[in-house]
Amino acid sequence: MMPKKARDGTDTKGLLDYLYGPGKRDEHTNPHMVASWDDPFVEDPARSPDMTISDLALIMDAPVYALLGKRPAKHVYHVAVRNAPEDRLLTDAEWARVAREMMHASGIAKHGDDQACRWVAIRHADDHIHIVATQARQDGRQPRLRQDIPNMHMAARNFEVEFGLRRLKHGDKTARKWPKTGEQEKAVRRGLSEPVRETLQRTVRQAAAAATGEDDFFARLTAAGLRVNKRVAPDGNITGYSVAMPGDRDGGQRAVFFPGARLASDLSLPRVRERWTTPVSVPTVAPAEMWQEAERRVRAAADQLGAGGLHQGAGDVAALGDLIVIAAVISPRMVRDRLRDAAYEFERASRVPGDRILEGQARTLYRESTQLLSQSAAAAGRSDTVAALGFLLALVTAIEASRKWHQAQEHRAQAEASGRAGRLLREAVEVTAGARAAREYRPRPKRTAPRTPGARRTAAISGERPMAGVVQEAVPRHAGAVLADPAWPALRTRLAAVEKAGEDPADVLAAVAAQRELGSADSVAEVLTWRLDGWSRQRGATTTSTGKSPSPTSTGGTGRTSGPRKTGAAPGPTRRPPGDEQRKGPRRAR
Repeated sequence: MMPKKARDGTDTKGLLDYLYGPGKRDEHTNPHMVASWDDPFVEDPARSPDMTISDLALIMDAPVYALLGKRPAKHVYHVAVRNAPEDRLLTDAEWARVAREMMHASGIAKHGDDQACRWVAIRHADDHIHIVATQARQDGRQPRLRQDIPNMHMAARNFEVEFGLRRLKHGDKTARKWPKTGEQEKAVRRGLSEPVRETLQRTVRQAAAAATGEDDFFARLTAAGLRVNKRVAPDGNITGYSVAMPGDRDGGQRAVFFPGARLASDLSLPRVRERWTTPVSVPTVAPAEMWQEAERRVRAAADQLGAGGLHQGAGDVAALGDLIVIAAVISPRMVRDRLRDAAYEFERASRVPGDRILEGQARTLYRESTQLLSQSAAAAGRSDTVAALGFLLALVTAIEASRKWHQAQEHRAQAEASGRAGRLLREAVEVTAGARAAREYRPRPKRTAPRTPGARRTAAISGERPMAGVVQEAVPRHAGAVLADPAWPALRTRLAAVEKAGEDPADVLAAVAAQRELGSADSVAEVLTWRLDGWSRQRGATTTSTGKSPSPTSTGGTGRTSGPRKTGAAPGPTRRPPGDEQRKGPRRAR
């Protein structure tokens, strides 16, 4: 739960009109009042024919005009209280409790004070409310709003525990810098998939993680297509930088530059320079050995993480965060989205309040792995999902070590971020295991005789009972747990898709189950679903590349595929390699 105070205003009616209205893009649904300073005697303009928004604004503003002293220049107090997307929906009664407690914590209206400021709480969406108050007490005095924002955050932490919401941590200055409302609306108007701040933050973080020096850092930013503005001191030294997206301009048609520190606290120039303060030596290895060499270093670093104390551990997790960022950039396409999400989640875990030491053994190993992956990416091919499996497993171990270290240091927000990143990486591991099973799979010859009566199975679609028999045949040890798992419907759908594609679902399920142990899984059904996802993607990719159904000769063992067969059909569109379109010559003028 996050209370966010807006700037003070002067127009009570204008704000109420907006909150009760349809919104800028018709996003407001069922606007109504959930609480007020004088419940239940303040009527809701949305539900009472005897109260208009103008009337409500006049009633709320009355104490302002009755103040004994000087009136405040901006008397409208506005706070929005929002829950995380994954939180459960609160009822109107629960939001009313939240509103009263926020007004008490802020000093606007203490509990039991019948002369306090007037306020209303309006709900026009499922996940948040807006509280509007006028900064004038009914006894003619002005309220004391000392430490109102920290006090409201403390109240929010209590509600997170009571209502079972996502628990946040306030005050360590490591939280992500979120896009502002205007930036989000601007992205929607321009048809962008995300606000410019998010794009810049990710691009700058990737450049900082891969760079080996200051010149390399700025060169990578420029190569990524960003506009870079360096802040140069009179003595010629660079003291800071800011970046902008081409085409991103404000109302005056000026480029919108974001300083690095405004993107994230660890992207300021001094923090970026820390990454190459201690040079690391990167070994020269063959492209085929890149993942194995990185895996060896990551496993060794996991045992050393935080061994030198709090400050050294802070430097270790920061370097681990950079490694995940680069791994997401060069990872195989099959799991790239999951690794990008993991890097996004781990970002908070990579920042620890206070100082950090940059000479730890784990940090050195993580930095070596980062540089190794970054420099070997072009030669690695980027598409060998199976070759990266060992590295992904090592990365899961490293993130779990960071989670335990954060828990020991009582960094609750960072530990939770590590847990979310670890789950995404485990999902990537299981998808990769499924892809490996598809490469190694050699289907058994089709049976000419029918199965025994007890094991006979017919073609099934998602949702039919026979798929339970598939599970009992393929993984009898885990069948009971799988069939009782909430993830069983998703697994059943995957198995039906496998059978529809012409494969034997029992054989396929047994093949993916044999890739790695299942005993330590929290949800065996979920793990098997992820592996079947990797299986389907690998088999689909093989079918697309060969132009025919997968067979033992085209997919077994080596993972190599034969060329497409020549047919009389019209050729499909030619797929160009990345960057090939940039090598085309200029069009001939007509």
